[in-house]
Amino acid sequence: MPKEFPADSVGLVTPKRMHLDQPLQLDGGQVLPSYDLVYETYGTLNGDRSNAVLIEHALSGDHHAAGYHEGVTKPGWWEACIGPGKPIDTNRFFVVCCNNLGGCRGSTGPLSVNPETGRVYGADFPIVTVRDWVRSQTRLADALGIEQWAAVVGGSLGGMQTLEWAIRYPERCRHAVAIAAAPKLSAQNIAFNEVARQAIMTDPEFHDGRYAEHGVIPRRGLALARMLGHITYLSDDAMGAKFGRELREGKFSFNYDVEFQVESYLRHQGQSFVDKFDANTYLLMTKALDYFDPASEHDGNLSRAMEPATASFLILSFTSDWRFPPNRSREIVRALLEGDKNVAYSEIEAHHGHDAFLMPIPEYIQLFSAYMNRVAGEVGA
Repeated sequence: MPKEFPADSVGLVTPKRMHLDQPLQLDGGQVLPSYDLVYETYGTLNGDRSNAVLIEHALSGDHHAAGYHEGVTKPGWWEACIGPGKPIDTNRFFVVCCNNLGGCRGSTGPLSVNPETGRVYGADFPIVTVRDWVRSQTRLADALGIEQWAAVVGGSLGGMQTLEWAIRYPERCRHAVAIAAAPKLSAQNIAFNEVARQAIMTDPEFHDGRYAEHGVIPRRGLALARMLGHITYLSDDAMGAKFGRELREGKFSFNYDVEFQVESYLRHQGQSFVDKFDANTYLLMTKALDYFDPASEHDGNLSRAMEPATASFLILSFTSDWRFPPNRSREIVRALLEGDKNVAYSEIEAHHGHDAFLMPIPEYIQLFSAYMNRVAGEVGA
């Protein structure tokens, strides 16, 4: 942890936990009788509770979006965009970010104890959907006394949750900001997710999802899943600029050990991920991605699916993002325009790939800030 925090950081933050006893009916047919949500807040809620912003995290994200935890040197995953003077300005907004249900950072999930059996849920934890997450988040908002979010904001899978908020709870979502998102996964994206799941489930230490009871972790499978995912989050240009074909030892060794710097990088990413993320959570998060398709209830018509939304929208995409490319964002924009919705869109030139939404890219920060200034002005923040 830094001795002194940067002036534009929210500084030291402590997660909070909320226990919710109201049963939650899930899309898959099961019911969670009670559950915990772990969350963080930054900034101050104003008198009429109108300046609240909800941050939705992506697949491997969590509630720690900004600031620093005690004893940890690395800040939250969206430090580039949340803090004093940043696009989501904590001098003006009260910001909330929770670890999604089914997560592995404190919210009820596969690593939690099932109160009905006294055993760790493991594989018994039900698959949850984007809609289930949003339902659970409405309970959190109720408990915090927030009737309407000034904005719901998210990138990637977080952007899908943003769309779900706008559709299902239009009166509670004043603005919706979806960044590097898609209205549904392509077949190729579903295929990537399936390969990742197979890597995990075929690991000898997976034990049908009950690895916790065996005191082991499917390390190899989870590391491979992360390596595959990480490749899809970066662009070819970004990987080329960072690694090229650079050799670790300067020459070929003619064996199957790590030779190229990019191999070393990916193995490090995979191994470090194993120590901080749960395999069952990875499985259910990828399934939530696969299942998201609001247009499926309207004969594939996304414009009809978006009809209930009353929010103003900001949709942002990045030129080098091949996981959720700009044409997927334009699908959302077209559907909103067909429904006569208020929408702003920008395609930002960036070489970082899908991970661009996490980066302090000047044009991105400028556009994002301008829109959020508008949001703040509307609620008097």
